[in-house]
Amino acid sequence: MTDTVLDRFLRYVVIDTQSDPDSPTQPSTEKQKNLGRLLVDELLTIGLTDAHLDEHGYVYATIPANTDKDVPVVCFCAHMDTAPDFSGNGVQPKLHRNYAGGDIPLGNSGRVIRTSEHPELANQIGNDIVTTDGTTLLGADDKAGIAEIITAAELLLNDPSIRHGTIRLLFTTDEEIGRGVDKVDLEKLGARFAYTLDGETAGTIEDETFSADALTLEITGVAMHPGFSKDRMENAIKIASAIIARLPREVSPEGTEGRDGFVHPTEISGSMEAATIKMIVRDFTESGLAEKHAMVRDIAEAVLADYPDSRFSITTHEQYRNMKQVLDQHPEIVDYAVEAIRRAGMTPVRGSIRGGTDGSRLSFMGLPCPNIFAGGHAFHSPLEWISRQDMEKAVATIVELARIWEERT
Repeated sequence: MTDTVLDRFLRYVVIDTQSDPDSPTQPSTEKQKNLGRLLVDELLTIGLTDAHLDEHGYVYATIPANTDKDVPVVCFCAHMDTAPDFSGNGVQPKLHRNYAGGDIPLGNSGRVIRTSEHPELANQIGNDIVTTDGTTLLGADDKAGIAEIITAAELLLNDPSIRHGTIRLLFTTDEEIGRGVDKVDLEKLGARFAYTLDGETAGTIEDETFSADALTLEITGVAMHPGFSKDRMENAIKIASAIIARLPREVSPEGTEGRDGFVHPTEISGSMEAATIKMIVRDFTESGLAEKHAMVRDIAEAVLADYPDSRFSITTHEQYRNMKQVLDQHPEIVDYAVEAIRRAGMTPVRGSIRGGTDGSRLSFMGLPCPNIFAGGHAFHSPLEWISRQDMEKAVATIVELARIWEERT
C-alpha cells in the first residue's frame, strides 16, 4: 500500500539528525546518514534506480523523463538536518485530528501553541495537525520537504499521464549550520534550475533572502593582577561587553521585521587579556550590509577610545547572498511556481525570507533556486507544527511544477 506524505513525515521526524556547528566534518554528525540511508532504501523501493548516498551524506536520485520534449532538468531539494537551537533527540510527534480551533497544549511540558501567537491556526480548522510533545523540536524543517518530494516522486512515477522532463532529487546535510551545499556535486546533479521545499505557510513562493555575513571581533586587552591594576588593567571582557551594550535595538533581530536588516551577537568568550565576539550581519541589500559592518566598527572604535592600550580586529566571512540577484535573470522559474501553486488550489503569495536556504547558495553556484513552502510553522522550537493538508498541497505543487515545465518547453 502506498505511503502517504503523513506516513513518511512521521517516520522521518523520529530519526535524530541534528547538525553540529562545532564539528569540522561533512556531515557534521554521522547520525544524519541514518536518515539518508533510509531515504535511499525508500527511493529504490519506489523505482528510482540510481538513488544513492555519497560520502558527504547527500542523497541523489533521478526521476526519468516520460516525454520526447527537451525539457530543462529541474531539481527538487530539501535538507535532512534539524537545527541545533533545540533538542531533536527523542522526537514524539502528536497527531491532532480534525483540529477544532483554540490553543494546543503540548503534553505535560507546560508549553502551549497559542492561537494569539500563531494566527495561521485560524486557517487550519478541520485539518490534521502534527506537533511535538513539547520537549523537542518537530523537524518539519525540513523533513516535511523531504516527505513531500518523495511522495510527489512516487506519484509522477506511477502516473504516466503526467508528462514531465528529467527531475533530480537532492537531500542535503548541514543546511542549518550554513554548510548545506558545500560539497554538492553540481556536475553529477546535472540540473539547470531547482526549487527548495523549505518554506512555511502554504501558498508561498520566496525569491528573495537576506544577504548574510559572519563577523568575528577579536579584542586584546591588558591583563594585570587585580590587586595592582589601578589605571593599568584594560579588561577585554568589559570591553567586549561595552561593545555589545552599544548595539542599537532597532538594528537587532528583536527590534526589526519585514525588510529591515540586523546585527546579532551570537557568542562572547574570553578572559581579561583577550575576548572574542561572534556576530551575524543580515540585510536584503549590499549597501545595507556594508552600513551594518561600518556601524560595528564605529562602535568598537568608540569603545576602544577609552582603552588606549587595547586594540581590536574584525574579520568577516561571506555566508550567502540575496538569491533575487540571480532569480531576476530567470523570471520563468518563479512564474512557473506561482502557476503551480494556483493550480494546486491556493492563492500564490510571493515573499522574502528573513534568513537563507540552500537555494541562496545554489543560486550563486550556478543553479537558480527559489524556495517553495513546505507547510511548517515555528521552526527551531518545541512549538513547531504542521498540517497534513498543507503537506498534501506541497505535493500537488511539485507535481504541477513538473507538468508546467513540460508544457511550456
